[in-house]
Amino acid sequence: MSIELRQLGRVGYLETWQAMQGFTAARQLQPVPGHAATGSDTTTDQLWICEHDAVYTQGLAGKSEHILNPNGIPVVQTDRGGQVTFHGPGQVVAYPLIDLRRANYFVKEYVYRVEQAVIKTLAHFGVTGHRVGGAPGIYVRLGDPTSHAALTGPVNPAERFAGLGKIAALGIKVSRHCTYHGVALNVAMDLQAFSNINPCGYVGLQTTDLRTIGIDVTWQEAADLLGHKLSNYLMP
Repeated sequence: MSIELRQLGRVGYLETWQAMQGFTAARQLQPVPGHAATGSDTTTDQLWICEHDAVYTQGLAGKSEHILNPNGIPVVQTDRGGQVTFHGPGQVVAYPLIDLRRANYFVKEYVYRVEQAVIKTLAHFGVTGHRVGGAPGIYVRLGDPTSHAALTGPVNPAERFAGLGKIAALGIKVSRHCTYHGVALNVAMDLQAFSNINPCGYVGLQTTDLRTIGIDVTWQEAADLLGHKLSNYLMP
């Protein structure tokens, strides 16, 4: 199995989403050894790395009340999981187009591998990324983003994001064992746009980026590293 890495640069969100749908729909199925005759895709898996102009995207379960004030930024209803998020300049967006049947792992492990690639990317820059149970994506301690201490769950679940900022959002779609949509890592953005929504459906959730926590890195450097980590961690 190999993954073809494609750097798309700055591209429109709608055209990229439509291209992902078209790529996934066009994958030809053939029998795979050890599987039923329904088979799996023979098209080379791809990883698209890009950046988008400002846009809010809603997941399938997205609630309109989580969009507080779009302030002229387009809102796109998508077919991914999750709630509303923001994409914009200064954010690395990665879209893995992976055949999970051929990769021989399931959706839960796929999500883990994507998140692990982000965690390892952050570690390269000296930042410790954390998972929060039941809230996909990666978070950092705003007061001490380099701390390696494990998170301890709060007594009050409403406080589980206390002191944390979300630095990477995850939203995926799986169709006939093939993934699209993906993960977005905040590098150096206009974070004000996140204040117009309840990010990922969580009231008061803070978002951050590498620049805000003191990491001086270019978009391209972060894109190259995240692409490399994802390519490695998504292999069987």
